Amino acid sequence: MPDSPRIFLVLPTYNECENLPRLVTAIQALPDPIHIVVVDDNSPDGTGAVADRLAATTPRLQVIHRSGKLGLGTAYTAGFQAALAQGADLILTMDADFSHDPRYLPALLAASRRFDLVIGSRYVPGGGVQDWGPKRKALSRGANMIAHRVLGLRARDCTAGFRCYRRAVLEAIDPASIRADGYSYLIEMLFRCQRAGFSIGETPIIFVDRRLGRSKISQKELVKAAFTVLRLGYRRLTEKGRRLWLATPLPR
Repeated sequence: MPDSPRIFLVLPTYNECENLPRLVTAIQALPDPIHIVVVDDNSPDGTGAVADRLAATTPRLQVIHRSGKLGLGTAYTAGFQAALAQGADLILTMDADFSHDPRYLPALLAASRRFDLVIGSRYVPGGGVQDWGPKRKALSRGANMIAHRVLGLRARDCTAGFRCYRRAVLEAIDPASIRADGYSYLIEMLFRCQRAGFSIGETPIIFVDRRLGRSKISQKELVKAAFTVLRLGYRRLTEKGRRLWLATPLPR
């Protein structure tokens, strides 16, 4: 990787007109020059128009407009493809609602010198969450525990979208081949990265529940995540059984 890598941040947005200008300002103030790719799903609140105005006056900011709410996974894929096409060495992802604080971005970039994928993690020493109720804490912990047990994932925070990928990871995995969408996309991406042998590290963050706008996590997202874990778990189990069968010596 070059001494001064070309850094891109993929930022999916849907109804983030209140947060986007402040977030872009905070990212632009960081010491590393970061190219921002806003992927807006035709937000009814006008986020796309706000992003266009920012792009007209802000260096290193571009906007991808999509026709509607097409899903988080395909938004990531569109942003990844744009970043790779423009020579990105490191590709960051984060939420646009300040639940992921931009002040943690330098730590993710520093860790990317040692790891192929870095996760801004709530569940390593020094990490945590703020302003969550008991139900949401239990859901998040439960989802991670199931992912660990069923899929064998070693990262402590399997559902975090605050990440930094090296270019080689996205070239090898091909994000367009990920079947899952929504937040379950993150689980499948991590599963594929680990199985491909890429090194995965975590750096602590404090996740703060959004203060402006409404949360986008729905019951449907939870069902989709459960289905993704079951699908990938079945794949892992059948492949493990096939390896054991092939390794078993034939009777003489």
